[in-house]
Amino acid sequence: MGTRMLRDQLNRAGHDVGRRHVGTLMKLMGIEALYRKPGTSKKYPGHKVYPYLLRGLTINRANQVWALDTTYIPMAKGFVYLVAVLDWASRKVLAAKVVITLESCYAVDVLQDAFDHYGTPEIVNTDQGSQFTAQEFVKAVEGKGCRFSMDGRGAWRDNVFVERLWKSVKYERVYLHAYDSVSDARQSIMQYFDWYNGSRPHSKLNKQTPDEAYTVMLLTVEHGTENRNLLDTQEKHCGDSPPIQTAAPPTSNPTGHILGAAI
Repeated sequence: MGTRMLRDQLNRAGHDVGRRHVGTLMKLMGIEALYRKPGTSKKYPGHKVYPYLLRGLTINRANQVWALDTTYIPMAKGFVYLVAVLDWASRKVLAAKVVITLESCYAVDVLQDAFDHYGTPEIVNTDQGSQFTAQEFVKAVEGKGCRFSMDGRGAWRDNVFVERLWKSVKYERVYLHAYDSVSDARQSIMQYFDWYNGSRPHSKLNKQTPDEAYTVMLLTVEHGTENRNLLDTQEKHCGDSPPIQTAAPPTSNPTGHILGAAI
């Protein structure tokens, strides 16, 4: 972790400490940043490539856009792959899987797991990797009525939030361990994602965790949908009657479980 994240973790634990002081302590203790290695995504010739749909789009709702990607996980000997589904607006990891090959069936499994627990997004965004352009994966996306979006070739910024997720999981967990087995890697990374969703605050989310942000965004979407449905009903029955005034969205984190999530 860097100075910002350590400061935020300490603040949430009740310790009033600033970033500069954390940086000073890190230097005294000999703690320094870890640096990532490059990753690759191989395109399969002949597979259809879909246009990128997110450029210029305001993304501020839960389940508006999901992003999928794959990265490598180094081990003591060799490496494995990590596939994950991320809710773009809240940064919440909806589903993830550690696998030993890049077959499309694993991407389909992870996406289906997210569908089962969190419903259906409007858009699914991926890179142009062969596991995502395969017909099996395309059918899984379009079969749910989702629009399919793909990053430009070599344009990592098109899927920047997933790239940041890979950086976080590698810096904060993977590079600190030399996994001896796939099961060790799987257990460790899944534990990390539980912590990431529930305890790791994000500056861009007003210091909320992904779980907190997703809950607020999802309930706000449901609230707006209910009001729109009520308005449509009233207009249908009342003709030229004055429109109904909709209530304001919630301003704080509501209680209750996430709709569609496993309880």
